[in-house]
Amino acid sequence: MYWLELAGETDAFAAREAATAATGVELLAPGVASAGSVGPNRTESGAADGARVGGGAPDDGAAIRRLAYTRAAHEAVARTDADLDAAVAALEAAPLDRSGAVAVRARNVRNTAGVSTTDAERALGGVLVDRGFEVDLDDPDHVLRALFAAGERAAHEAVPGADGGDASVCALGWVAVEAARDFAPKPTDRPFFQPGSMAPADARAYVNLAGAAPGRTLLDPMCGTGGLPLEAGLVGSDAVACDAQRKMVRGTRENLREYVGGGSESPDWHVARGDATALPLRDDAVDGIAFDAPYGRQSKVATHDLTDLVSGALAEAARVAPRAVVVADRDWRGPARAAGWTVDAAFERRVHRSLTRHVLVLDRA
Repeated sequence: MYWLELAGETDAFAAREAATAATGVELLAPGVASAGSVGPNRTESGAADGARVGGGAPDDGAAIRRLAYTRAAHEAVARTDADLDAAVAALEAAPLDRSGAVAVRARNVRNTAGVSTTDAERALGGVLVDRGFEVDLDDPDHVLRALFAAGERAAHEAVPGADGGDASVCALGWVAVEAARDFAPKPTDRPFFQPGSMAPADARAYVNLAGAAPGRTLLDPMCGTGGLPLEAGLVGSDAVACDAQRKMVRGTRENLREYVGGGSESPDWHVARGDATALPLRDDAVDGIAFDAPYGRQSKVATHDLTDLVSGALAEAARVAPRAVVVADRDWRGPARAAGWTVDAAFERRVHRSLTRHVLVLDRA
């Protein structure tokens, strides 16, 4: 079993993204989840992402390192209430299958638990010394992570454990793998930029939910400045993108060329001008789709009304891929179901006072 240290402030969304890289993900407390195994995971689109080693342990940690809203995964040692005395007792009783120098790193998650991290590190380190370990704070062979979290869990019907209940947890675990958080630069620092571009961490999470991974192909039929295909390429996916505007096509190419590259070691990518409601692709041409729909209730895009555009894009998406993630300023569940999708999960994510993004994770019916 593993403890997942979540990032951001939307735990249900973070846990759902983590489920693309781990099995049996369950929310335990604010900022903390558990997983049965960590590493490659299967999606509806096909084969496992890499090879899982025996016992569910992570291989090279690639799947976790690609995540946007998980800080790290820790191999479980013990779990108890968010109380230092209880944590000390749990560590004293736990089997410890490590040798070499160790260090303890404690975290009071979002300051939700009344625990001093300095006191926790000192007390838990003392337990390890008593059990024969050498402590090396600068260059340890192993790091014991102590996550103290308390308060109300998030509530979300699509995420196990997200029941809105009260929680008090101390999760003790050996650090197994940490997320790389190797996103593209912020949009304003890229060669091509337009106002309203999506934050890199959000784009990474959305392509992960759509199934992006090495050996898979992800499509964005409304690519704009290329934030989604850019993050897909950075996690090793081949990327296909199109947009109705020539300047967006040129700009997306420029950004992909800068950050994904075009050498023999880089993922393939293709960008073309095109209509999201009439894609020049065969059935089941890609493994997943992610797109950020135009915003504004009075919008007209090219020759389409906004509703016709999004409905048509959803229908085409269902033809060419088994999974999709749709981001918009409103809830498109009705048109998605009419286009042949089932809604696996739906999230509302506040960006700022005047914008809340609605995120649909869709599987083909």
